[in-house]
Formats: sequence, C-alpha cells, structure tokens
Amino acid sequence: MVELAEEWRSIVKGAVQRGEVGGVSLLFIKDGKEICWLGEGYADRENKREIKRDTIFRLYSMTKPVTAVAAMILAEDGAFDLKQPVGDFLPAFRDSQVWCGDHREPADRPILIEDLLMMTSGLTYGDNDTVPELAARKLLSEVEEGLKDERPMTTLEFAERAGRIPLLFQPGASWKYGISADILGAVIEKAAHKTFGEFLEERIFTPLGMKDTGFYVPEEKRDRLAKAYIRDEENRLVQYEGSFLGIRNRMDRKAVYESGGAGLVSTIEDYSVFARMLLDRGSFGKTRILNPEAVDRMLNAGLNDRQQAAFDGWFGQKGYRYGCLMRVLQDPAAAVSPGLKGEYCWDGWLGCSFFNYPRENMTLLVMQQQLNGGDVVTGVKKALVRRMEGRERGQEG
Repeated sequence: MVELAEEWRSIVKGAVQRGEVGGVSLLFIKDGKEICWLGEGYADRENKREIKRDTIFRLYSMTKPVTAVAAMILAEDGAFDLKQPVGDFLPAFRDSQVWCGDHREPADRPILIEDLLMMTSGLTYGDNDTVPELAARKLLSEVEEGLKDERPMTTLEFAERAGRIPLLFQPGASWKYGISADILGAVIEKAAHKTFGEFLEERIFTPLGMKDTGFYVPEEKRDRLAKAYIRDEENRLVQYEGSFLGIRNRMDRKAVYESGGAGLVSTIEDYSVFARMLLDRGSFGKTRILNPEAVDRMLNAGLNDRQQAAFDGWFGQKGYRYGCLMRVLQDPAAAVSPGLKGEYCWDGWLGCSFFNYPRENMTLLVMQQQLNGGDVVTGVKKALVRRMEGRERGQEG
C-alpha cells in the first residue's frame, strides 16, 4: 500500500504542476484503518492557500447519497412508505401530466417516492430542449436569480413549481438524471415536520460527528472553503463564481433552498465517515444510522430492462446498475472507467468523488473544486484497480 500511496502522490502532484487542477485532497481507508491522506495544490490558487485536511468542498451531486440515506431513515421510522405517492406530501404532484411530443396527457400512475430514489420519475435537469426540460431549466434559473434577492425560493416552493412541469415520460417508464433528489428533499421536509437541513443535522451529521457538513459555511469557517475553478477559452484555470443548480457559490448565507441533489458542503474527513457508515451497512462505530437491510436495499434496488437501457446511455454508465441515487459496478469488463466488481459510488459537478468497495472493505475519496477534473480521479482509480487485481493474482499464484 505504500507504493500505491506514492503512485497516487505522483499522479495528483503531476496534475497540479501541469495546471490541470488547482488542488486535490485524497483519502484512502482499508479495513477501517486510514492508509493515506494526500493534499496537493491549492484551495485558493490566487492567494496560495494550500489544500488541507479540513478544507471544505462543495459536494454538488455527492449530496444525493446523503438524501437517499435520509429517505431510508424516514422509511424505517414509518413516516412514509417508499411506494407511497409523492403527492401525499406535495400537492402539486397529485395530478402529474406527461409531455407527449405536442400535448400533455395525465400520468398513468402517480410518481412514487421510490421513483425519486431511482430517477425513474420523469423529472429532469433540463439538459435538452423538450418542453419539460426547457421548463426545468427555467425553474433552476429562477432559483439562481432568487439568490440575489432578499427572499429566495424555498425548498418547498421549488417542489411546488416543479410539480407543475410536465414529465418527460410516464412514471417508471424510463430513467433520467434530474431533480428527483431535490423533490425528495422536499418530501423529507414535509414528512419530518422540520426543514430538510434540520433533519440531516439531527439524524445523520450530529450522530456521525460530521461537524463541517451542511448547506452553508458559517463565517468562522469560511477561510477553509475552497475556491471553484473552470477553464476559460484559452484553457486556463479561472475562478468560477456562478450559482449552478441554484447553489450559492460563496456558501456565505443560510440556504433557503436546501437542494437534496446538490446543496451540501463537506470535508473529506466528514464524508469519509458517511461513506464508512454505508460500507459498514448502516453503522459507524457504536452509532447506527440505518439497519443493514436498508443499506442492502439501497444498493440492490436495480432498474428494469428499459430503465437500465436509458441509464446505460447516460455518460457511459455501461457495466453499472443504479441503486438509490448511486451506481453499483456489476460488470467491470463492460465499464468505460476502471473499477472493481461491487464498488458503489457517486461524484459531483466540481469533481468530488467517493467509492466504496464492500468486497475489499475499502473507501476512496477524491475532493477537488474544478469542472471537468475527472482525469485525476480516473488516474487514481486505475492505479488502485491495477494494484488490487495484481494482489489477487499474486494470492492465487
């Protein structure tokens, strides 16, 4: 493992020196023991503020697994059933309609909570130009505009507006990456009778000791928040200061719209605890968050053939199946990126990623704040897979 850590350091350091990334934090844990932490480059390139272990990162879509766990907690509590209609909690979803090319039709059945967990709801982020996707894009733009106002859109207001947008397909008929997790956050808020953020704090963050995770960064911690970067037209790294998906980039105000799909910030230390809780099937040390059966259900939910075909075609997901707001590697030989059978994972828009390996009892996290920073993650994973497969061959021989 010492050689693997040195290879990782070379990969990460090289990417920083070549200007491919501003800074990277990497943490690897095996059999419950930390093997290595690496921090290379800067959290703030302009002011030469180095990446540290307590650097705070915007998670973006790495928020989704947290939202999935919150939903499973409430299901265990009996606050809702996963097959319960979303409209039982959010009235705007009681009479969902579907866009059929040039007109709307009533949905064949209600959107269920499990549709939100599995992205089979028909809701979308708006990455194409169909009527539903244009409407979703407009709604997210309004959330972003509202961040400039004194009264921004709330989690429940967002869900109310989203419920009026026609679905891209009949509930359960296909798979589409979209705002399902954000709507799930609103369902959790209604079912828990408290804000989504309060529920996460009470049932996940505080019990696990995740002291630096939340929907904003308090003033006393703000100097630990990493800057975000994108590439300009000349391929140079420049600061990103926008508010993508309704998330305030500065994270300097308490969020009113608490996005279940993209809104959290965290440190590599905090998220490693969350990941290890999942790896240990719902518990961390003496703290139990979920029963093992609930974690198993999250990972083994699966899609039907039609849904899976849609998932396979989304950014090269072949070889993976979809669990509850995470992907699970079923066939490494078919996958575009390197991996080990059974790994489950998710990543975020600015390059944060986590990977759990149940068979090998390992957790790998890579944190960065750069759009299209996936090359570093791919290099790190290639090194891990190569060495783990080599160890297996050596043991067999």
